[in-house]
Amino acid sequence: MKIRINALFYILPLLLAAVLLVGCKGPKLAEANAQFDRGEYFNASKTYKAIYNKLNPKTDREMRAKVAYQLATCYRKLNMAPNASAAYQNAIRYEYPDSMAYYWLGRSLQAEGKYQQAIDAYNAALQWLPDDELSQEGIRGCRMAIKAKGEKKTRYVVKNAKLFNSRRSDFAPMYLDKELNTLYFTSSTEKATGTNKSEITGTKKSDIFYSKKDEQGKWTRPEPAEGALNTEHDEGVVSFSPDGQTMYLTVARRAPEADTSVEIYTSRRSDATWSEPQKFEITADTLSAYGHPAVSPNGTYLYFTSDMPGGYGGKDIWRINLKERSGSLENLGPQINTPGDEMFPYLRTDSLLYFSSDGHPGFGGLDLFKARLNSTGDRWSIENMGLSMNSSYDDFGITFGEGESGFFSSNRGDARGYDNIYSFEYPEIKVTISGMVVDKDEEPVANAIIRIVGDDGSNQKEVARDDGSFRFKLERGVKYVMMAGAKGYLNVKQEFESDMEEEDADYEVDFMLASINKPQVVENIFYDFDKATLRPESKEALDEMAQMLRDNPNVTIEMGAHTDRKGAEEYNINLSNRRAKSVVDYLVSAGIPESRLTWKGYGESVPKKVTKRINREYPQFAEDTVLDETFIETLSEEDKEAADQINRRTEFQVTSIDYDMY
Repeated sequence: MKIRINALFYILPLLLAAVLLVGCKGPKLAEANAQFDRGEYFNASKTYKAIYNKLNPKTDREMRAKVAYQLATCYRKLNMAPNASAAYQNAIRYEYPDSMAYYWLGRSLQAEGKYQQAIDAYNAALQWLPDDELSQEGIRGCRMAIKAKGEKKTRYVVKNAKLFNSRRSDFAPMYLDKELNTLYFTSSTEKATGTNKSEITGTKKSDIFYSKKDEQGKWTRPEPAEGALNTEHDEGVVSFSPDGQTMYLTVARRAPEADTSVEIYTSRRSDATWSEPQKFEITADTLSAYGHPAVSPNGTYLYFTSDMPGGYGGKDIWRINLKERSGSLENLGPQINTPGDEMFPYLRTDSLLYFSSDGHPGFGGLDLFKARLNSTGDRWSIENMGLSMNSSYDDFGITFGEGESGFFSSNRGDARGYDNIYSFEYPEIKVTISGMVVDKDEEPVANAIIRIVGDDGSNQKEVARDDGSFRFKLERGVKYVMMAGAKGYLNVKQEFESDMEEEDADYEVDFMLASINKPQVVENIFYDFDKATLRPESKEALDEMAQMLRDNPNVTIEMGAHTDRKGAEEYNINLSNRRAKSVVDYLVSAGIPESRLTWKGYGESVPKKVTKRINREYPQFAEDTVLDETFIETLSEEDKEAADQINRRTEFQVTSIDYDMY
């Protein structure tokens, strides 16, 4: 529950811890307690530290424990985790009599990223309160963080938005409207209004600043918001109506001898100037704090953070209907809210909520969470946004621009606890499929058309380039069916499924189209020696042949088998005829109608003519050479065997393309 003084919420006084020191004497201690009660944690930390250093370690052990606890609480609320851890350890060393010292030590250690030490502290707290949900959630968060360290970070690219950041705290960015060319944020920069430093943070009280994009689309240097917004009080954490004409902002006003009041105000825009803020009444409760306004995209609801009664502990997220306020106030419920703090709501759509929490399992401090409401509106699914959006420090105040990009704030890496604005972008996962469309000679097919249909409803078509290449953009986790075809060729179909991995992927698939105008060799069909029996290793090629016929249901073919020059002509005709019939029988058994199939054995009567593909594989045979017996007899024994092997083949020839069409 780190203080976000400069986020204008945790500045109401915490009286409970100070009660422990009521019986203590001395002007310095009374001053420290009064500062603490008023929420002046920066001043109080200095006073408590001076008191602690003057106490005797041997004779003032009890007092040292109490002062150390108060000092640790100040550091924690100032987001100075290392200082807080050391002070809580001092309180425990001097036997501070409350298990909360162990819990808060766990929280501080977790914020430092010292997860195993934090688990030990949480377990010590559970020795006192075995059912404490906050300690249990802290342990779960630490274990999650330890596990995440060994895994890849999310694809979010996070960068310090240096242009927006000063030497003090800059946080809670928010786009003005859908144009996305004006960004507002809160800052305690030295350029803020007034001269007095905040007793709470030791910095100037925060003001609202803004930056606009210039004609080149670059952000300009931030300037104070124009008009009557900024005063000597703390202002910040803004949200806007959908038209950008109404600002909702958190204001912390402090009157002499009175506690700081944290409330939501509104301001109206006229051109670039904002009117004097007016209080936005939520309830008649003046003791509770109200802040972190967030308008829903349709302008119906105002979401906000409050510690008002009726919540689930700490700070909760609530909402109220802006059009019909009476009776519309509601808590978002235990799925969102925990015994910890849920703050900085942001509605991207009416069913997509982003917020920060230290009650849900996280990496330390406040973590950013995404919550999606189901279609029936009765259940939220909540997801930690992971590393690197989250860190062991406070991460909060997100706003989205185009796509999965935008800004958020964090005090990661700042020993002083100051916040900075960070940009984030989720690079698009590029999933593609590419390949080539070629003919049986492995030459590009002109004007080939490729279609791809996904089970997500997608349907794409592309004409292959001159070199036969093509490329499609895909989605993850989708089953696709692809079909390639061209005039004068048979269609070929392939199926595949893209995986769900969050990384770029380029699948490759090639299509080899068979011409309908000339015989096509069917590769990898094998027979037993000197027989017509198909060998088992032929099954894959035959199954592909059957599928091609299914993909082209109006085609009839003739299966032809060819032998080499060896053996008697009559014997070779008979053998090749039986082999062609074996292939047809297999195709019929695979479900292809027999009426679509004929067969013929050609023996050695049709020697193969050397194609470009054969020439690439056997460069000793010139393209267009006919491998007849006369030519083969001129070759070496090695080349004779190669030529005979080429001639031994099984082919099909398309005989018609209008089967069963009439």
